[in-house]
Amino acid sequence: MFLEPLQYLLGAFSGSLVGFTLGLFGGGGSILAVPLMVYLVGVPVAHMAIGTSAFAVAANAATNLITHARKGNVIWRCALMYTVAGIAGAFIGSTLGKAMDGEKLLFLFAILMLVVGVLMFRGRGNPGIPGATCNREKAPKVLGYGGITGALSGFFGIGGGFLIVPGLVASTGMPILNAIGSSLLAVTAFGLTTALSYAFSGLVDWPLAAIFIGGGALGGLAGTRAASTLASKKGMLNVAFAALILVVAGYMAAETVGAIL
Repeated sequence: MFLEPLQYLLGAFSGSLVGFTLGLFGGGGSILAVPLMVYLVGVPVAHMAIGTSAFAVAANAATNLITHARKGNVIWRCALMYTVAGIAGAFIGSTLGKAMDGEKLLFLFAILMLVVGVLMFRGRGNPGIPGATCNREKAPKVLGYGGITGALSGFFGIGGGFLIVPGLVASTGMPILNAIGSSLLAVTAFGLTTALSYAFSGLVDWPLAAIFIGGGALGGLAGTRAASTLASKKGMLNVAFAALILVVAGYMAAETVGAIL
C-alpha cells in the first residue's frame, strides 16, 4: 500500500495520541487507532487499518506496561490469568472478523463502544478494593471474562483495553488504576495475536506501524503520569475513560451508518 509523506506524519501524530491514551486509561488505544487510521491518516482499506493498528497498539501497550509495572500498578497473577484465557479467543475472533465487510465491522465496533462507555459511566463511583487478588474462587470469573474479551478483541481487530479494564474491575473488584496497569499485558497479547492473523493475510502496513509506534512511545510517558494524577480524584479516571469511549463511538457510528444502509 502506497501512502503520501503527509499521511506518515499524520500517522506519527496519531500514534502519540494513542500512546497517551494507553498510558492514561490502559485501554482506548484501539478505539482511537482504528478511526485515526481510517479518517485522519486516510488508510483506504478498513481491514488494513485494523491490522496495522492492532500491531501498533500492541507495541505501545508493551511500552506502557513497563512504566505502570515500575509504579506498582500491575497485579501480575490477575493479568496473566486474564491474558491466557483471551489469547485463543482473540485468534478465533480475528479469523471471523476478516470474513466480515469492513464498514459493517466498524459500525458494530461503534455500537459495542457505546454500550461499554455507558456501563463505565454508571460505575464511576466505585473505588474498587485495594489489594484485590485473583484466587481460586475468582478464577472462573476472571478466565470467563478473559475469554470473552479476547474473542471480541480479535473480532474487531483491537487490543481490547477498553473492554479489559472494566472486565478486570468486574471480575476481581480491583481499583481502576490497577486494572489499567494490569490490562496492558492482555492488550499486548491480544493485539499481537490479532496482528499476526492479519499479517498472514497481508493486511499490515509495516512502515506506517513503525511510525505509529514511535509516536506512541512518547505519548505513553505523558499518559502514565496523568493516570496517577486522575486516579487520586474519586471517579475522575472512570468518567474520563467513559467520555472518551462515548465521543469516539458516536463519531464512528455517524460515519459508518450511511455506508451500511
